[in-house]
Amino acid sequence: MTVFDIKIDALTGGSADLAQYKGSAVLIVNVASRCGLTPQYAALERLQQDYASRGFTVLGVPCNQFMGQEPGTPEEIATFCSATYGTTFPMTQKTDVNGDNRHPLYTELVDTADADGHSGDIRWNFEKFLIAPDGTVAARFAPQTEPEAAEVTAAINSVLPR
Repeated sequence: MTVFDIKIDALTGGSADLAQYKGSAVLIVNVASRCGLTPQYAALERLQQDYASRGFTVLGVPCNQFMGQEPGTPEEIATFCSATYGTTFPMTQKTDVNGDNRHPLYTELVDTADADGHSGDIRWNFEKFLIAPDGTVAARFAPQTEPEAAEVTAAINSVLPR
């Protein structure tokens, strides 16, 4: 089983169909609209625009588990992201990333350690996981790591399928 086999709904309803990303690189990010790191949306959208033609996508996963910083409805989240940051990348339903109700997607992700050796629970909004085209977790990045940081773009370039 890989990340691409996990079922999760899209923000606007219906399946997010992770299987469609088989053969692509995906940066999965738990996002929030009222966080000090929310401006990372702009950089995530630039990554989407810069790498989409090379088999890459950002996948936003709204989460309200960190000080209630993603309280909106799906419609409010979608409107905020598109109107404020011009996001075009796909987003899933609002999801628990930690605790007893942790979504299976994050159960699959959290065992991967970042460069500092942290594995396990998600620490905050905007923690990033790079998924290789075969569905394996290629890298994990701390929430404060900017999406366009050299280590992130190097990792993305190392797994791009084309």
